[in-house]
Amino acid sequence: MTVASKLVAIALSSLISFGVVAQTSFPTKPIRIIVPFAPGGSTDIIARSMADPLSKQLGQPVIVENKAGGGGSVGALEVMRAPKDGYTLGIATVSTTASNPAINAKIGYDPLKDFTAITNIAATPNVIVVNPSFPARDYKTFMEVIKKNPGKYSYASSGTGGIGHMQTELFKSLTGSFIVHIPYRGAGPGLIDVVAGQVPIMFDNLPSALPFIKDGRLIAIVVAAPKRLAQLPNVPTFAEVGLAPANRMAYYGLLGPAGLPKDVVDKIYAAAQKSILDPAVRKRIEETGSIINVNGPEAFSKEIASEYATYKGVVAKQKLELE
Repeated sequence: MTVASKLVAIALSSLISFGVVAQTSFPTKPIRIIVPFAPGGSTDIIARSMADPLSKQLGQPVIVENKAGGGGSVGALEVMRAPKDGYTLGIATVSTTASNPAINAKIGYDPLKDFTAITNIAATPNVIVVNPSFPARDYKTFMEVIKKNPGKYSYASSGTGGIGHMQTELFKSLTGSFIVHIPYRGAGPGLIDVVAGQVPIMFDNLPSALPFIKDGRLIAIVVAAPKRLAQLPNVPTFAEVGLAPANRMAYYGLLGPAGLPKDVVDKIYAAAQKSILDPAVRKRIEETGSIINVNGPEAFSKEIASEYATYKGVVAKQKLELE
């Protein structure tokens, strides 16, 4: 080996060693968690509930940044384009990793190839609610009414491609029913109009709908959850009424850009596992109506793939297009 070759070999060895040290010492500076929606919603609450305990576990500040827009795609794209070093992470939701990419071919990213799944954190039940003026108070009557009156009734959603839209279209495809889609710019405005009686039906996240259900301003018909909820003991799950494929909750997990080093992923996942053991953290997340589910990179990756495949199927069957 020539002197020049030896010098190159020594230099490469030094770089490799430096890289190993740099990775194993992660993190050495603050970490960003991008929430792809505006402050105040379930996604934001869960991210902020985890930020401080993650900071304590990792030994560096964990800063939450809201990057709303495009149904979550603006924030997701920023995570996708971030350096592959673990210092920019994002909150993954069904909207950003499944329902929106399933309907929008121009969204700019592939949810299965452009991100590294780290772990789910929690999942939130979803519920079909109706305004009290709707002529049904239970699932059986609800189905009778919409089946006898195809196209007469409408439902509100957070917008085309959002989880509320896609879950309702999945429900329609399974039941052969037809209710008209009324998209809003966000779930909040849609929910307000359903409470006001402007639109009779909505498939919404439980945390935002529950206060109105408790006040009698909305009626819960059926819920997507593993079992009946303590808050709604008389409301059946989709599995109970024979619609198991619709029994899908809204997940909130951590991901990073594709190609994150395994040791970085493992360290963040371990920190999340330890963080969720804190009773105060669990309480804060469960207060949103969510169920804790810290399941790790492999399980979360499979979960994302399953949701994406489901909604791709819904788009094809229902012939859905961006409006």
